[in-house]
Amino acid sequence: MSDKIYIDAAYISLIKYGEELCGDRVSIVKNASRFIAVLSDGLGSGVKANILSTLTSKIISTMMENGSSIEDTVDTIVHTLPVCSVRKVAYSTFSILEVTADREAYLVEFDSPGCIFIRDNKLLNIDYKIREIAGKKIKEARFKVEIDDALVLISDGVVYAGIGALLKLGWGWDNAAEFMRKNYKAEISSSRFAECIADKCGELYVDRPGDDTTIAVVKIIPRKVVSLFSGPPQNPGDDSRLIHDFMSDEGTKIVCGGSSATIASRILGQEIEASIDYLDPEIPPIGSIKGIDLVTEGVITLKKALSIIKKYYEAPSDKLNLKMIDAENGASKIAKILIEECTHLNLFIGRKINPAHQKKEVANELSIKMLILDELYKLMESSGKVVTRKYY
Repeated sequence: MSDKIYIDAAYISLIKYGEELCGDRVSIVKNASRFIAVLSDGLGSGVKANILSTLTSKIISTMMENGSSIEDTVDTIVHTLPVCSVRKVAYSTFSILEVTADREAYLVEFDSPGCIFIRDNKLLNIDYKIREIAGKKIKEARFKVEIDDALVLISDGVVYAGIGALLKLGWGWDNAAEFMRKNYKAEISSSRFAECIADKCGELYVDRPGDDTTIAVVKIIPRKVVSLFSGPPQNPGDDSRLIHDFMSDEGTKIVCGGSSATIASRILGQEIEASIDYLDPEIPPIGSIKGIDLVTEGVITLKKALSIIKKYYEAPSDKLNLKMIDAENGASKIAKILIEECTHLNLFIGRKINPAHQKKEVANELSIKMLILDELYKLMESSGKVVTRKYY
């Protein structure tokens, strides 16, 4: 996989002041071979704009995922959108960004602000070609991407930010792009970068957006492997094999559970040291073992980490969710690593059941921890991570 890249993507929208629904919509589709993001901005604002943008983004992402050409996709959009009874037009702008695993990017734009492309602290020019499809002038470009590139799709609410308030003519594309260039760092996640840009737009609008405003950030990231070990093996004779397998993998190491930490400490010949850096009545403190990046308690911490990750993926750029993963406790540390520092997750799971973790309504061979780890596996896989499990 060293020749391939991975995608970290997130988006955030500010709804036009006085409206309940956003007239912009982002649709993201990804699999092992490619990633597709569609940002659509419906005509006007409110319910009608929301319907137009939702239809547009969903049709485009579904058709392109299924291999349709851009010609067929645009033609379908033109003949599918409902016509506004007042303005007698069916109108929704869109931007489409497709990135394949071999670093090929394909960008298509119709009446939308141009994509902002950042590499090595510089703004890169995109070489567009213009052609007509189904009576619409379409801009498209093909180019290669590299690790740590950022591509930002925006609706025109970003360009107009501040108009009639702090800025006479609005923020403008050039100023917005320069702000993004200055504030982008390779280590910043897509959700944090999107939130940073949205905060600036909100500031320019004096927290009363004059238009729906959407930012979709697509980051090209390298392979990041995390290995998590939890639960002693059924056969104590497998302790050494498990730890050998666990430590042989590249990347970040997490050990969850007192019994698991004891096994790791014994096999590695390193002491467990308790940490008193923080006190949280709901989450047990963390520990440390030389050679292991994070050592936590088991069931309580994993359950809380799972809850944090779920909330984050429901709204990745939400300030409260970002604050949760930055908290100084074991659960938040697990969540932050799995969300922001992981493309590949390897789970090393011991099957020995702790009687204290039994739950009457489930089969005897399962424990709460096993159920949590199973749910974690499904959640991380559905979020686009490459996840493997090894049982002992």
